[in-house]
Amino acid sequence: MEGEEKLWASSTEMTIDEIVRIVRIGVKLGISKVKLTGGEPLMREGIVEIVKRIAAVRGLTDLSMTTNGARLASLAEELHANGLQRINITLPTVREELYRKLTGGSVEPVLDGVKAAVKAGFCPVKLNMLVLKDMNDRAVPEMIELAGETGTILQLIELEPVNISEVYYSRHHRSLEEYEDALKERAIRVETRQYMQNRRIYHLPNATIEVIRPVENADFCMHCTRLRVTSDGKLKPCLMVKDNLVDVLTPLRNGANDEELMALFGLANQKRQPYAEEKEPYQVVLTD
Repeated sequence: MEGEEKLWASSTEMTIDEIVRIVRIGVKLGISKVKLTGGEPLMREGIVEIVKRIAAVRGLTDLSMTTNGARLASLAEELHANGLQRINITLPTVREELYRKLTGGSVEPVLDGVKAAVKAGFCPVKLNMLVLKDMNDRAVPEMIELAGETGTILQLIELEPVNISEVYYSRHHRSLEEYEDALKERAIRVETRQYMQNRRIYHLPNATIEVIRPVENADFCMHCTRLRVTSDGKLKPCLMVKDNLVDVLTPLRNGANDEELMALFGLANQKRQPYAEEKEPYQVVLTD
């Protein structure tokens, strides 16, 4: 489920019943995994009930969430008890001043949320760190240390030239190649996620680090099977594209039956086009 900025017109926000029905339609079509994202999902009224109702859908095998973690400490145990299985927490640094500069908030509630998520039994708990040159790139070692101390997985994420200005990208993009080279030397085992751009997971003696390189590439698009649902009830076949949405909420509210809604899912899937395509031979380079 894909959230966006706050919807001031509350009538366009899906109700819990509508969210669950859309999930059920997806599961009927073979979807088995759901992730609640944002915006910030923990800002949504009734989020625990939403988790509980989705988790109860027969045929669903995995329910996860991505959150900034600011409200997680008080909700982690209840969310896990009601069926949320995995959680990703956005955490660019553990330094208070730098965190406030990057996000406008305080890091302490987020760190409390990380600890609460681990204690509640989420498996795994992942820390999402977008690496920004001249901002938080020097904080990577202490984030690795935090992952080891808390038993979480650190995801190092490379900045992509998508939905940002060229100036911002050129100023703050830093390749993760040198980090990978260092991780290879320290790793006791390296794992490859075949259908996730062949991204590497480096198992160090005391921590686990996953490296996420830019996903706007042909390999990722070729294997992508994700279908997003916006907070106002539109099916979105590609995260990078904004002009191929299919409205499922309006037909649902107008009395569409399950077969009609399933047809809309099919239409959305037909609109799926690779955001990144190979333009010429040898564009994709495979390495050991």
